[in-house]
Amino acid sequence: MNPQDRPSAGAPIVTVVQSSPEVGLDRLAGWLPGLDVRLVRADLGEAVPADVADAGAGLIVLGGPMSAYDDVVAPWLPATRALLSASVDAGLPTLAICLGAQLLAVARGGRVQVGAPPGHEGGVIDVRWRPEATGDRLVGALAADAAAHERRSTPMPSMHADAVVELPVGAVWLAASATYPYQAYRVGSAWGVQFHPEAGAQTLRTWADQVEGLDTEAALEEFADREADITRAARALGESFAAVVREHSHG
Repeated sequence: MNPQDRPSAGAPIVTVVQSSPEVGLDRLAGWLPGLDVRLVRADLGEAVPADVADAGAGLIVLGGPMSAYDDVVAPWLPATRALLSASVDAGLPTLAICLGAQLLAVARGGRVQVGAPPGHEGGVIDVRWRPEATGDRLVGALAADAAAHERRSTPMPSMHADAVVELPVGAVWLAASATYPYQAYRVGSAWGVQFHPEAGAQTLRTWADQVEGLDTEAALEEFADREADITRAARALGESFAAVVREHSHG
């Protein structure tokens, strides 16, 4: 993090809920300028805020290897779903990534399929922006950049087998991939993204090594080939979310 990006005294607080030691903020930690990040390691027994007021000015829910319904394996998931739903009701800026996006969908009445039929989606994918993404406060800049370069998509890391198959009522569908339709959506003040804007090469390697049949070296080679575009877009997403949080906190 650059010195100018370090949070100042009184910076808006954003709570980050982490569900796995291998799925942290990674590169996104350096792309949230002007925010005070408070990490909740739910996987280590730290309590997920029971009151949305305790989340601060924003919320990020990260991914993990469990399913969105795996309450026995991950007993903090009911509290996380409740916090996500309360965040929407309260108008709290929220970014839910991969498992987080699935938890958000379930929390607001959508549906997730465990082990969805298209199979595992891993490596670098093309996130295809829908017209609804134009002007969106989180992903609008990514959609505009894709259009400016005469394409409709943005490369992003991905690693999942479960998938959202039904969006919550009132959700805005923002992006798809060739394999799975619901790569990004917005419901109220919350965004769910199935892809992983936070993931760098080493994190992608760690995940890919655990997936049978996935060619880790091929995935990393494609990441390296497209890293400049991935990084530019992922940084823009993080900075856009930080701007939404700062605006909300000053509103």
